[in-house]
Amino acid sequence: MADERREMFRQLVLYSHVGMSFVFSILIGFGLGWVLDHKVFSGKTAPYLTFVFFAFGIVAGFKTLWTLTKQISND
Repeated sequence: MADERREMFRQLVLYSHVGMSFVFSILIGFGLGWVLDHKVFSGKTAPYLTFVFFAFGIVAGFKTLWTLTKQISND
């Protein structure tokens, strides 16, 4: 019984890690683009850098999702 609970908890942590990594990659990309647009360049480049870094965040999220999915399937 304890081994089943431990395995269930391990899988729960693993799959939540996949989801959170995807979301955080997108949020970090968006946040970095927004900061560059509004704080560094004082709105002169808005919204272009936000869109570019948002796209980079999406790509990084899918790359992380792909890597973690391959790792899970190998286990």
